Amino acid sequence: MPTRLFFELSTDKKAQIVDAGISEFSEYGYENSSTNRIVKKSGISKGSLFKYFPTKEDLYFFLLDTVTTELTESLEKDAAALSTKLFQRVIEYSILEFSWYIKNPEKSRLVIGAFAKRDTEIYRKTIERYGIMESDIYYKLLEEVDLSNFRCDRQKAVDILKWFLKGFNEDFLQHIQNSNSSFESLQREYVQSLTEHMEILENGLWK
Repeated sequence: MPTRLFFELSTDKKAQIVDAGISEFSEYGYENSSTNRIVKKSGISKGSLFKYFPTKEDLYFFLLDTVTTELTESLEKDAAALSTKLFQRVIEYSILEFSWYIKNPEKSRLVIGAFAKRDTEIYRKTIERYGIMESDIYYKLLEEVDLSNFRCDRQKAVDILKWFLKGFNEDFLQHIQNSNSSFESLQREYVQSLTEHMEILENGLWK
């Protein structure tokens, strides 16, 4: 996490460091990123950077915290307008999320790169760090939704939906990592596939 010295910087200087870090990690990922490029882009010395962030990992998670907070706050602000019908709500939520990706491509690449499944230590730390946030998102989706129409035990049905979304999103994040398509094109692909799967789940779980 940042040291006190970082927060004592001017707003403009903090923004330069944040923007340079997001640009670097979104383009190269954590493993291939370079603090040399970050300090060059932000106009500070390498020694100064490590006075503000003791390690590259500290900088990375500070930026990821900043961006994921911005994303979740944006989604929460617009969530009140979502359908109260469960399966339609899931689809509309995904449209909101991709709309944010389209408006914030660099930040989106940072988030997608961080959560795309891979066998690295930084990925394991990321999942450990943000696992609770992921659960919160699933439960927020269920707020103001009537769950009485499930054919089976309500909690089991919710678990099935949660497990599906977790696996579906992990697979699609991996697909995005390997795709050169625009976020607009990926949004259409994601929503179409998600809608088809939601229809199957609704027919199986809903009365």
